[in-house]
Amino acid sequence: MKPVIDILEERISAAMAAVTGSRDAPAIVRPATDPKFGDYQANGVMALAKQLKTNPRKLAEEVVNKLNTDHRTPNLELLLSDICEKLEIAGPGFINLRLKPDFIAERLLQVGKDPVNLGIDQTLQPKIIVVDFSSPNIAKEMHVGHLRSTIIGDCICRLLEFQGHTVIRQNHIGDWGLQMGMVIYALDEKAPWPKDAKRDVVWLPDKNTLSLQQLETYYRETTELVEKDPEVAEAVRRNTVHLQAGDGWERIIWNAACNITLEECLRLYKELGVTLRDRDTRGESFYKNMLPDVVAELKREGLAVESEGAVCVFPPGFENKEGKPLPFMIQKSDGAYLYATTDLAALRYRVQELRADRIVYVTDARQRLHFEMLFATARMAGWDIKQKPVPSAVEGTGDRRQKTEDRRQETEDRRQRTEDGGQKTELVHVTFGSVLGESGTPLKTREGENVKLKELLDEAVERARKIVEEKNPDLLAEQKEKIAKAVGIGAVKYADFCNNRTSDYVFSFDKMLAMDGNTAPYMQYAYARIKSIERKAQERGINVEDEITELESVHLTEPDEIDLAKHLIRYGEAIGAAAADYRPNYLTAYLYELAQKFSSFYTNCPVLDAGPDRRPTRLLLCRLTARTIEHGLSNLLGIEVIERM
Repeated sequence: MKPVIDILEERISAAMAAVTGSRDAPAIVRPATDPKFGDYQANGVMALAKQLKTNPRKLAEEVVNKLNTDHRTPNLELLLSDICEKLEIAGPGFINLRLKPDFIAERLLQVGKDPVNLGIDQTLQPKIIVVDFSSPNIAKEMHVGHLRSTIIGDCICRLLEFQGHTVIRQNHIGDWGLQMGMVIYALDEKAPWPKDAKRDVVWLPDKNTLSLQQLETYYRETTELVEKDPEVAEAVRRNTVHLQAGDGWERIIWNAACNITLEECLRLYKELGVTLRDRDTRGESFYKNMLPDVVAELKREGLAVESEGAVCVFPPGFENKEGKPLPFMIQKSDGAYLYATTDLAALRYRVQELRADRIVYVTDARQRLHFEMLFATARMAGWDIKQKPVPSAVEGTGDRRQKTEDRRQETEDRRQRTEDGGQKTELVHVTFGSVLGESGTPLKTREGENVKLKELLDEAVERARKIVEEKNPDLLAEQKEKIAKAVGIGAVKYADFCNNRTSDYVFSFDKMLAMDGNTAPYMQYAYARIKSIERKAQERGINVEDEITELESVHLTEPDEIDLAKHLIRYGEAIGAAAADYRPNYLTAYLYELAQKFSSFYTNCPVLDAGPDRRPTRLLLCRLTARTIEHGLSNLLGIEVIERM
């Protein structure tokens, strides 16, 4: 089913065009901010009236008259009488819209007949979308700084795939360059090799003989030595040269370090419920043979020039504090390549080889300048690039104006592709803020180091386990463990998702594990509560499946029934807004409101004790609420649901 808000947008826009003759007349339909004004509000009349220099309220009246025309008119696409109650005009020209209970009931039935997609249509224009996220480094444990990129990137992939796009995940790991020379030195000098087999390629360290924690300790010690000892620095440089030159011992030991690191990362991804797999790993080393060609191409096009011995691109519009052009360095004076070079090679590969229609980079906001210059350089190089900024949506509205602009841009893109005979790739940088401690500074250990992600998740599970022990001491041990993991990991993820991703947020176990408020435990309990209703129905001999399946019409009479049903049929709008703006908090806000509306419904509308004329409708409302919560948490946010808590 097409989202209700899109139907309203199309029909009101068509009515505005029919009244004025203007084809540039978006209705700008948004959810109403106050239920007393209705369910939606169309705000586009004022802008159009200003453009036409006419009275906005009078224009609104003409549009409403067109939309209220009797069904016998041949222009059915201009009617709203099958969807809305009588339209109302407010203020200078706002049009308030309230959905009809019969329309809501019919939509609800359609949702009930689609248990997989909940009545939500997939996109008519599927794209190939590359999402670059997580990006750990070799020989280093993942820390709290990787949390947001990993789980926000995963949620974006899930949202886009549900919409019908082909998503290519890319875990761009740091596995090349001088730091790898340090890793090789650390392993060669410090790892517990058998003395008589130090260079026997049959014997190599793995996760059973050398932990990632030990490897990181060796690496840190080496970085300190490099600062103090020129001989160590030279050995590291030599290791790097040998690694990049061929397939000798350095390549073998480097590969062992990569395997140890990635095995631990994959274990953490699984624990987090993140969909990254080994096949999605494409580190800097993958692009190593492409780097000389990237530099040569940019030089050949006159875009890269020598500057103080280095090779740099100077994208227009970027200046330092002194007002001088800011360099985007792609090769150092000693011939070494940089992150910028690798990122350019990766971008070009994704455009030309993966045929990406869109590339989404998920990183913290501190990398904004790097990506702005990266995108600008790619556009200068003519790699069929267009940059599309992430919509700065108004919190909680879904920003319908932006959606209208997106539609207009897609139309223009199609026209341009037809003329050019090709397609331009969108580049999107999705940024996020920092995770803070309760002091308001970035979350650190007492020693001032980054908190390890593994330790953070272990503590979350342990705290959840204690809560389970207190509340349900009689549960079986395996049940307690399952609940503790689902609640602990879910709490960490949900607390991140429910915050605006562009803002910093304070990490608090007490708040995220609370059973009330917008938290994972509250949402998981809401789901379990609904499932318990179905179990009680079975105990009372009520066949829930039969009653719902045989339901031919839905009867919504009570305000809480209508309110809950109305919210259920708007799930697709929440998904659309979250995907368009790359903001999981739109989805968590919807789910939390759904749980609250269900609680009100359940308090005021008996389900199992209702008469045979009302019980099937109320059982359907329970079933669809549970399905929606499960779909939102499990399928889109990657948070496990539990049937008993």
